[in-house]
Amino acid sequence: MNIAVLNETGANEARVALMPDSVQKLVAAKASVFVESGAGLGAARTDDDYTAAGASVVADRNALLANADVLVVVSRPSEDDFKKMKQGAVVLGFLRPLDEPAKLTPAMENGLTTFSMELVPRITRAQAMDALSSMATVAGYKAVLLGADRIPRMFPLLMTAAGTVPPARVLVLGAGVAGLQAIATARRLGAVVEAYDVRAAAGEQVRSLGAKFLEVDLGGIQTEDKGGYAVELSEEALQRGRDLVAEHAKTADVIVTTALVPGRRAPVLMEESAVRAMKRGSIIIDLAGATGGNVVGSKPDEIVERDGVTIMAPTNLPATVPVHASQLYSRNVTSFLNLLIKDGELHVDMEDNIVGPSCVTHEGKWMNQRVASMLS
Repeated sequence: MNIAVLNETGANEARVALMPDSVQKLVAAKASVFVESGAGLGAARTDDDYTAAGASVVADRNALLANADVLVVVSRPSEDDFKKMKQGAVVLGFLRPLDEPAKLTPAMENGLTTFSMELVPRITRAQAMDALSSMATVAGYKAVLLGADRIPRMFPLLMTAAGTVPPARVLVLGAGVAGLQAIATARRLGAVVEAYDVRAAAGEQVRSLGAKFLEVDLGGIQTEDKGGYAVELSEEALQRGRDLVAEHAKTADVIVTTALVPGRRAPVLMEESAVRAMKRGSIIIDLAGATGGNVVGSKPDEIVERDGVTIMAPTNLPATVPVHASQLYSRNVTSFLNLLIKDGELHVDMEDNIVGPSCVTHEGKWMNQRVASMLS
């Protein structure tokens, strides 16, 4: 079985789908690994590192695509790349099937089998494959560092001969993986941290990290699905949360927003009036910018100023920490590939409770019913 790794071509994308240590494991499992020349440079890995791990380095991208039984990527390949692959080949990566399902039509029409890392189910057996959580961990960490770098003050409480410097105040909206990592990072830097989440169950995790949990009465409505993700709420429920957030935003130096609903526009947690009521010099890091943003006025990958308040909405923070982001993602991908490799051969078992739910297209058909319904 030939496993191929591409040089990612997305703007500012420095990650690579497989790191050399993962290549060694796949070669030990009797797979042949082919890496496009220069694919690992952004993650500080050279062609020689891959050769030493047992991979073959290929300069011809077209030949690599044509011979691949499995193509492992970070971001969805282009339509042109899909068309260069042989029928029946497998593509594995972040394919955005719920955000841009039509972009996978060329893969379906070409008879490719596609597995999306976004669709890996949140079950115990699949924890080692949870790439969304891995990348959210990196994003939550880096978001706080961005905020700390831009605010005109320091994070920790300092007792000096010139007087006391009070700690910065950080507000985190959304206590999923990214939010919890943001809380932990802000606490390590010495900030006073508050956090809000529609899921009351998140309160215990927030408090365990030393932050204050902000609760709002939502009347007992269901706020999360079976996978632990937040569900889309009514406008009334969202407004109750916005009112609470606006009150606490007035004293915040840094706000990190992380609220996402898979396949939906990100919920608006901060209206323009809440932003205008913040202190001059405050920073908002909106991690939901790619799906509309949690903050009114935020723009993907742009810096917006509102009455002395800075709003940033970076859409790919993991790519700014490419070494560790690639290591985590590579391990997630390798764990998934182990489900497809049997004695060095490709074996796709759609009855498997991870493989089946993660599949988007197979043998010219849409396998994921949610994606199929979105297209129809």
